[in-house]
Amino acid sequence: MTPSHRSWFLKAIVIILPLALLLTGCMSGKPQAFRLSFLPSTPIPIEVAYEEPPQLPTGLYSDDTPDLIQHALTTMPHPPEVDGAIVRAEDRMEAGRKLYQQGDLAGARREFDAAVDILLSTPDNLPDRQKLERRLDQMTDRIYRYDLDRLGSGETQQEVVYDKPPLGGILEMTFPTDPNLRPKVKEEIEATVSQLPLEENDAVLSYIHYFSTDRGRKTLLAGLRHSGRYRALIQRVLDDEGVPQELIYLAQVESGFLPRARSYKKAVGMWQFVQFRGREYGLNQTAITDDRMDPERATRAAARHLHDLYVTFGDWYLAMAAYNCGPGCVDHAVQRTGFADFWELRDRNALPRDTKNYVPLILAVTIMAKNAKDYNLEDVDYDPPVEYDTISVDSPTSLSLIADATERPVTEIQELNPALMKPVAPAGYQIRVPKGASATVLMALDIIPAEHRANWRIHRVTNGETLAEIAKHYATPMAAISTANQGMNAKPEAGDLLIIPASYRVEHTAAARTNAAPHRKTSRPASQSHHRVAAAPRPQTARSSYKTVSLAVKHPSSVN
Repeated sequence: MTPSHRSWFLKAIVIILPLALLLTGCMSGKPQAFRLSFLPSTPIPIEVAYEEPPQLPTGLYSDDTPDLIQHALTTMPHPPEVDGAIVRAEDRMEAGRKLYQQGDLAGARREFDAAVDILLSTPDNLPDRQKLERRLDQMTDRIYRYDLDRLGSGETQQEVVYDKPPLGGILEMTFPTDPNLRPKVKEEIEATVSQLPLEENDAVLSYIHYFSTDRGRKTLLAGLRHSGRYRALIQRVLDDEGVPQELIYLAQVESGFLPRARSYKKAVGMWQFVQFRGREYGLNQTAITDDRMDPERATRAAARHLHDLYVTFGDWYLAMAAYNCGPGCVDHAVQRTGFADFWELRDRNALPRDTKNYVPLILAVTIMAKNAKDYNLEDVDYDPPVEYDTISVDSPTSLSLIADATERPVTEIQELNPALMKPVAPAGYQIRVPKGASATVLMALDIIPAEHRANWRIHRVTNGETLAEIAKHYATPMAAISTANQGMNAKPEAGDLLIIPASYRVEHTAAARTNAAPHRKTSRPASQSHHRVAAAPRPQTARSSYKTVSLAVKHPSSVN
């Protein structure tokens, strides 16, 4: 066959073979799967030559683990014993919280006890023992709030409880200097990026040495932990106002980040404003509210005040000194000595003793915090940031009612609103509620007549609780509760929410106690003995029955 004939023959096969296959598929009487419809009914035999694969030794990889599995086994994270214990304890705490909300107080108590036992039963020699003890403190404080809210009178405190600034007395003290710190601190400053100028001298080194001791370290860590609640807020405001971020540690020196701190000089709040200076920057004080204790407003005022002082003196050290003793004091020292330099004024004793130590103290805290690894501060267990929603109340509203609606301890509502001096928010006040709870609170407020929101309550019925027991708890007649809930006479069921027409009477001695004991070392509420529940006057009928209330606020799943 010539090459031309061979070419023609191959082309014919290419054309005819597909047609033949198509006809064969069409002639088949049985439907075939799509993937088989293009296969010939009789396969064409094709001879294929096979080669034997190479022989491999048996058991070559029998003792080996595949790399992927081995990598997974070696890198799979195993939580440390402390972290594992904390997770288990938090699970029991959450279970207890749910039982508490359902009214099962005995079950909640068992879960709370189990959570505490988990942390207490861990070995004493664990490397992260301090973290565990810190979490144990937080957990017991939460349980205390639940106890106070449910097992106590369930009423808010009438007198303001202030905190003492933890570093207040340190400004009057002097500490030795460790000569070995100087080269270390000097090297740290050279490697540190800071908007605030940092300096190494004996005054700064003495405070770094103090905070490296057991006592000083404990105080420093406490402030750093508290900063977690407001750190993001403060950093945002300082940036907005063009103030160095490092001045966040001015709040640590002033108050340890405690919103209700008050000094012996009657400076108040996280940024320690006296009354007249606070008013200059919009922090007003009334018999009911004190804006100096509002973290957000006070931070904004402090940042603007510091910015103004820097504009006046052109130096951040002098601005910080003026923040402590007043711009008039610093200006007088500059005019008297002819030196507009903080260190010169300090050496010449031209400034008050507290102010002389104030700036070095802030610099010491800043240097240590920005070099956390060098001072074993990199694993600080910061408090979780404060998160909240804000609603406006159009009538005087009790914090206890807000707590009832959110099913949170009333102390938690108070801590979200530290600027409130009384347990009732005035009309028009922007009150803060737990994150995600604003809709629930507004629904609860809507079912309480506006004129009664300052004293009426909402009560969730617990297992086995009778109407008589509820009435006794609130010192309110059963008939008043029945009338407020549209004549409800049947036995309330567990989980129902009842409107309680309560009314409060405050003893006159409360004000005297407030003046006599303005300072407390703890933020926990004092005894509730001075705050009593009196019988309610003849109540007006509420706009919704207790069953409607239950439907409106029955499921607090939206409350975070």
